[in-house]
Amino acid sequence: MSDNVVHMKLEGSSKSHSRTDIITRDVESVIDEPIARGGTNLGMSPTETLITSLIGCTNVITHRIMEKMGFKINSLDIKTKTLFNRDGVGLIQEVDIPFPEITMDIEISTDASESNLIEVKKQLAMYCPIAKVIRNAGTKINENWTKIN
Repeated sequence: MSDNVVHMKLEGSSKSHSRTDIITRDVESVIDEPIARGGTNLGMSPTETLITSLIGCTNVITHRIMEKMGFKINSLDIKTKTLFNRDGVGLIQEVDIPFPEITMDIEISTDASESNLIEVKKQLAMYCPIAKVIRNAGTKINENWTKIN
């Protein structure tokens, strides 16, 4: 096992049937359901948190790759559309792949060329741990990259 394998420690405390307060390091967060689903809307839902993790990881790893390659990112915006089969969370039936497809529209302003971005995309697929977990669970992730000036 690599020396870079570390233990992550997070704690969750149930505040209601829909709200969980999360603590890690010195950071607190709330996971909650919207009012329409009986929550208090104080945070993102668990499923929204998963997709948020994908967006955040895509941002971090893209910046690291670009820096390592010697390029600058002026702006990076990521929008997602996620296909979500709610049969599982509705206790209707078990769902093997709850998120069959996620589409990420990635808009980037950079000094890297289009051909350099091909390498960035390749490395992103190699190194983003959240995307790897989601893909290995059977979800198709589509990335639509647009380079802007």
